[in-house]
Amino acid sequence: MEANDVDEEEFGFSRNYFLAKESGKKSNRKLSEIDLVDEQELRAAASNIEPKHEKEIAVLINSYRSLYPKWAFELRCGFGLLMYGFGSKKALIEDFASTTLTECAVVVINGYLQSINLKQVLIALAEVLWDQLKTQRRTPLAKDQQPFNARSVDDLLAFLDGPHMEGDGCFVCIVIHNIDGPGLRDSETQQYLAKIAACSHVRIVASIDHVNAPLLWDKKMVHTQFNWCWYHVATFAPYKVEGIFFPLILAHGGTAQTVKTASIVLQSLTPNAQSVFKVLADHQLAHPDEEGMPVNELYTICRERFLVSSQVTLNSHLTEFKDHELVKTRRHSDGQDCLYIPLTTEALEKVVSEMSQ
Repeated sequence: MEANDVDEEEFGFSRNYFLAKESGKKSNRKLSEIDLVDEQELRAAASNIEPKHEKEIAVLINSYRSLYPKWAFELRCGFGLLMYGFGSKKALIEDFASTTLTECAVVVINGYLQSINLKQVLIALAEVLWDQLKTQRRTPLAKDQQPFNARSVDDLLAFLDGPHMEGDGCFVCIVIHNIDGPGLRDSETQQYLAKIAACSHVRIVASIDHVNAPLLWDKKMVHTQFNWCWYHVATFAPYKVEGIFFPLILAHGGTAQTVKTASIVLQSLTPNAQSVFKVLADHQLAHPDEEGMPVNELYTICRERFLVSSQVTLNSHLTEFKDHELVKTRRHSDGQDCLYIPLTTEALEKVVSEMSQ
């Protein structure tokens, strides 16, 4: 009887599940309808969160500081240091560099930035190494007449790897916060970073945070060029500096930022294109409850005001708007395509006001 009871109970669950699927209705709610908080307000609220477990974290950080001499020794031996673990490692690595790596120059790369010029990094490394070689060598060191900023990437790499002094321990340490960051994670950049790390006069200290960061490198890069010594250094510190360059989840950009972005884009367009955009903006502000402005209605108004001479001209303007994400299209309930500007009413009013000045 017990087995039959179990079978009946499972059958009941299955039956109810399929009945619910048949009678259920799809939700009409959309993600775009969520009332998102302003990003600046969310960041301000996040900054006011009181830290927890401060004593335990301090003990943990001190345990990492006890490893500083070992880390410095491994760098002198030609290894690279790769820090991973939960929490920002920026403060820890910079503390290590400023307190322990006092006998060599340090160049810092913030990999969490959106774009980084590796050629400029190489030039900085070469100039720093040159200054360091001049101070440590007793006899004058002949310098190539060609300045570093005029040399090719290969020439700069050759200089960083060159035998400037036999038996010297002169090197430049390059600190890379988030070597897996958006400005560095492409394959070509990682190949160049590996070549830089393999130079005889360069040492590298880096951090990673993405779970798939090791997939950026092949076996040669890991064991020969970067020559990583891996250290798990969970700090549980917030990513305050690193996170400021990324939009927060469930937050929209501030009104000031969206207005500034839209204004910059509009300034690069022709006067006629700006006037067409203003017609669409005025319609959206006058009819905030509508889904958008029909394309044929926009064409009629623009043609009456001599802003466009044909539908082809209007389409070229609309293509430019869409490429810059100033205007988007959605299907009206009656089936026709409507145009709308993806800005809040407040932001759109400020954009129109700036256009009128």
